[in-house]
Amino acid sequence: MAVNLNESQINKKDEHILVGLSSSPSNEKIILTAYKMAKAFNGTLTAIYVQTEDLNAMDEVDKERLQNNISFAEKLGAKIVTITGENVPFQISEYARLSNITKIVVGKSSNNKRSLIKKQSLVDQLMPLVTNIEMYIVPDSNVQYKEGKVLLKRKTIIPSFKDILFTVMLLIIETLIGYLFMKIGFTESNIIMVYIVGVLVTAILTNSQICWIASSVLSVILFNFMFTFPHFSLVAYGEGYPITFAVMLIVSLITGSISNKMKSQVKKSTETAYRTKILFDANQLIQNAKNDEEIIGVTISQIKKLLDKETFVYLSKNKKYYTKVLESLEEIKDLEEVSNETIQLVLNKNMKAGYGTEYYKNDKFAYIPLSGNKNIFGVVVIKLKQNQIEPFENSIMLSIIGECSLAIENYYNLKEKELNEILAKNEQVRANLLRAISHDLRTPLTSIMGNSDNLLVNSKSLDEELKMQMYSEIYEDSLWLLNLVENILSITKLEDGKIKLNYTTELVDDIIDEALKHINKNKIKHSIIVKRFKDLLLVNVDVRLVIQVFINLIDNAIKYTPEGSTIIISVTKNESKVIINVIDNGPGIKDMDKNRIFEMFYIGDNIIVDGRKSLGLGLSLCKSIINAHGCEIKVSDNKPTGTIFTFDLPIKEVTIHE
Repeated sequence: MAVNLNESQINKKDEHILVGLSSSPSNEKIILTAYKMAKAFNGTLTAIYVQTEDLNAMDEVDKERLQNNISFAEKLGAKIVTITGENVPFQISEYARLSNITKIVVGKSSNNKRSLIKKQSLVDQLMPLVTNIEMYIVPDSNVQYKEGKVLLKRKTIIPSFKDILFTVMLLIIETLIGYLFMKIGFTESNIIMVYIVGVLVTAILTNSQICWIASSVLSVILFNFMFTFPHFSLVAYGEGYPITFAVMLIVSLITGSISNKMKSQVKKSTETAYRTKILFDANQLIQNAKNDEEIIGVTISQIKKLLDKETFVYLSKNKKYYTKVLESLEEIKDLEEVSNETIQLVLNKNMKAGYGTEYYKNDKFAYIPLSGNKNIFGVVVIKLKQNQIEPFENSIMLSIIGECSLAIENYYNLKEKELNEILAKNEQVRANLLRAISHDLRTPLTSIMGNSDNLLVNSKSLDEELKMQMYSEIYEDSLWLLNLVENILSITKLEDGKIKLNYTTELVDDIIDEALKHINKNKIKHSIIVKRFKDLLLVNVDVRLVIQVFINLIDNAIKYTPEGSTIIISVTKNESKVIINVIDNGPGIKDMDKNRIFEMFYIGDNIIVDGRKSLGLGLSLCKSIINAHGCEIKVSDNKPTGTIFTFDLPIKEVTIHE
């Protein structure tokens, strides 16, 4: 079927086109045709390579041509898929069926060279398997590529001395067993089975096909020489012996061929399972990684397991290279040989470079971009030592790099989201602060301005009692504003980590007495009782900040309790902490408010006695100060009514030497 597209086909959407990859010189033409079809159909293009055991026997020219064809398909935007198996047409048809392929593009040689045994082409084998999928055949009129040379090369592998010795020793053992069977009285068929089993064992335990082929031939010769009449002669008098020898040889060859193929399949399956496990492990480990450096570390480790090649990663954000723990000077030397120029090229163009690529193809390193959907995060550098990566290994490696890119992108997106949330929260805090300041500071400022103006204009006509009242109100409002500003500045510095605690050793009683000097005048309307500890207690704290905690807690009790209420400050201790309780018998705090009472700007529904709104900073500042000392503050109910604020301070033990 030649490639001939009509208008209705071109307008069809959602086409999925499959093209095969090979080391053939004409494969590039086939890939280009498939690409043009995908573009015309407005569909997707997938390039598939079926890796067989012939890959290892390919010469360097074929391997390079295969890699070039794969790179060409990648450059055209094709998705590269690598699978393993010996039956290429079946593997292609199964993938096409499972992947909803709508069209397959294959090439067919026009070489009509006659041979005694006519071998079916890939097209001829594939057609009966894909009856429900359209096939487009690209004829090749200039074929110089011979498929048989790889197979021939593979079958002429020179056996090792170990394999030869094993084959010879096994033939000797088989002959001895056969001689024993003959003495016992076993038939010749039993002896033949011994030799066939020997061929099977040889095919399984040796690495060269020549060994089991030679074993098959020698088994027939030894059987004829040792066990047919006349003995110890290659002459056989029996009329049926030629048929016996022929059948024995054929069975031996078939047995050896099947066992050798099974061994190859087992080996290939094991390798595939190992490589797939590396991919799965990489996926799991990358998902469990906590940051970008851990993700990079897992990626390097898994690629090194897969390829057994030195691997480095340049992370553009940190502008440095990552590798495993350097174990030798050679690794350091390898890292020094990495081209920074090539790194920048990959970062700028988001494309592969280095050995086997279009750019710097003679470099001994391969440079692969580590990129997400929108951004490029770095470059994976692999030292190839002039050895190409197998297509299946390359597919696994690219999958690992893809997982790494996705994980890094998700990590950066998460960090950016967290940063944006913090910025949004900070903006909200600023907005709340500005609203609170503009609204709640207006009342005391208006009072200060009104009293000040009245004193300036009407000072001579006002009596002394009224003046003192105005002075007192100005002072109280100013003190409230000063405390507010101090709270704002302190909590901002603590939250930003800009304030450093100035630790000193102080008496708890002195701290409490100093705090009582700075609380508002409304303290005379309440009964404040200090229950001191029987012994002197020393604490190691920033005394200025701790005094602020006492002031805020006592002022808070005064604000929210009616006149005549009792406020108790009690001091106790345990083994390592001084325990402070600030207790009132006011209306208390609702259970729903207790979990949020220490949040910034949270004031709840409680009514302040003096009618002045709070900004909700005092308790938040207390928590920040206490936590900065490595201690905790909590709130609980006072029975029958009221509230208890409890916090601890680090005790300071003093040793007195007499």
